[in-house]
Amino acid sequence: MRIPHDPVALEKHFKDDDQGPLSNEGYMPYLNKFILDKVREDFDVLEFNKMCWTLCYKKNICTKHLLITDEDSFKVWCIFNFLSEDKYPLVIIIEEIEYFLRKLMETMGTEWSEEKFSDYKLQLNTKKNCLTAWELIEVVGMGYFSKGLNRQSMSLGINEVFQELILDVLKQGYMMKKGHKRKNWTERWFILRPNSLSYYVCEDLVEQKGKIVLDQNCCVESLPDKDGKKCLFIIKCIDKSFEISASDKKKKQEWIQAIQTCIQLLRLGLPSPHREARLRRRELRQRQHVEEDHLVEKMRQLQAANENKQRQLEAMREKMEEAEAKAALEEHKMLKTQLDLQDRYRLDLEREKMVRQQMEEQVAQKSSELEQYLQRVRELEDMYHRLEEALEDERQAKQDEEAMRKLQARLLEEEATKRAELEQFHLQQQRALSQTEAEKQELVAEQLAKERELQTAMLQLDRLEKDRKGALEQYEEVSRKLERAANKTKTWKDKVAKHEGLVRLIQPGHKGPQRITNWGPASFTDAELEMRKKSWQESKNQGAQAQ
Repeated sequence: MRIPHDPVALEKHFKDDDQGPLSNEGYMPYLNKFILDKVREDFDVLEFNKMCWTLCYKKNICTKHLLITDEDSFKVWCIFNFLSEDKYPLVIIIEEIEYFLRKLMETMGTEWSEEKFSDYKLQLNTKKNCLTAWELIEVVGMGYFSKGLNRQSMSLGINEVFQELILDVLKQGYMMKKGHKRKNWTERWFILRPNSLSYYVCEDLVEQKGKIVLDQNCCVESLPDKDGKKCLFIIKCIDKSFEISASDKKKKQEWIQAIQTCIQLLRLGLPSPHREARLRRRELRQRQHVEEDHLVEKMRQLQAANENKQRQLEAMREKMEEAEAKAALEEHKMLKTQLDLQDRYRLDLEREKMVRQQMEEQVAQKSSELEQYLQRVRELEDMYHRLEEALEDERQAKQDEEAMRKLQARLLEEEATKRAELEQFHLQQQRALSQTEAEKQELVAEQLAKERELQTAMLQLDRLEKDRKGALEQYEEVSRKLERAANKTKTWKDKVAKHEGLVRLIQPGHKGPQRITNWGPASFTDAELEMRKKSWQESKNQGAQAQ
């Protein structure tokens, strides 16, 4: 179990103690505290089972006289532990024995003998209706149900059932696998389990070449023939895909169906098929036990009611006998009195005769009542027999109903499988249609966007054309205004030069720095220049207002 041994803890735990091996310092507390509480999930359960088998089988059974080997006996022992009831001491009931033997006979290719198993069931019912592990190994090893088969056939059959039930091997066989790097095809031995598909070099399982981990996101699909390879299918996982070629179409369909079943069970969170079937069988047995207990309780109530009726009838019969005894005694007394007093009491005799007649009438009435009570007793007995027949018919009807329920469950399972295939095909078609519809919508959206962009560009182009024409008209207008202003400025300069600049008298200038203008240095004084500037500014403002 991959737990390190601690000798110090062992010596400290098993110290001197007078309370015996089951005390606080005994074996079971040490096993729980220092071993079982430290178990991890990655230990090899098969090796642990082999260790337990080695410790217990030699003192419980001798396998020399059996038709199976010690290794096959160990595998039958593991199967017993899997199918046994969850209570101590472990036993396997008759329904699980039939399930195991049927599967073993089917694996070995032998016809199942219902008559032989019925005889064996009768023998088992006379004892205890169940078997221990060692009795089951003897039943298989003595070959009572597998006469005519050799050791090798029995060993192969036991090994196949062991791999399916204990090792969770759902399917295995040779197939071709395409490599991821060199893209070559290589034959591998594949083993399918509920959550993985492992492949080895050959069926001896010595060298494992890889493992495909299955989860709820995986899928398996059929592929058309290509590159000279036929019967192809692909397993798609999240990180990579695996292309595999089966030997024929039947094997291909079987592998695809088995892998799809594993993926569907993983999506539903259910265990492997045989483990789920074991749980269903146990639930069915529990329901049957509850129904049987209910029926037994009902029969007990009916029996108690019948016994109560019997007691009432017995009490009534006793009362009738007491009444008859009393009547006989009274009659005897009356007769004796008649004989003794016949002469003296003649009148009393007549009176006593009348009393006797009355008593006879009462006796007759009591007799008729007794006959009626006896008739009711016979009716109750007849009712009890009819009730037993009705119970027998009800038991037969329940057996027929169970057979119909099994047939209906099988039909429902086949219908669910076909429905899953149709739903898978429908989902594929829907995905393809949705992808095509999405691509079509994207193209239409792109076309509409381009048309809108083209319309926007045309509007912008028209707007720019209008702006260009307006700017051109403004430019022409400004050019005309500039040309008129230039002409006016030129005319004005000519007039100033003609009337004022040339006829001005040359006067002594200021001693300070001279101003240089268009008419030369020292042509105007500062005062004259300011006056001319104001005059020019006024004329400019007037021209601007006129425009």
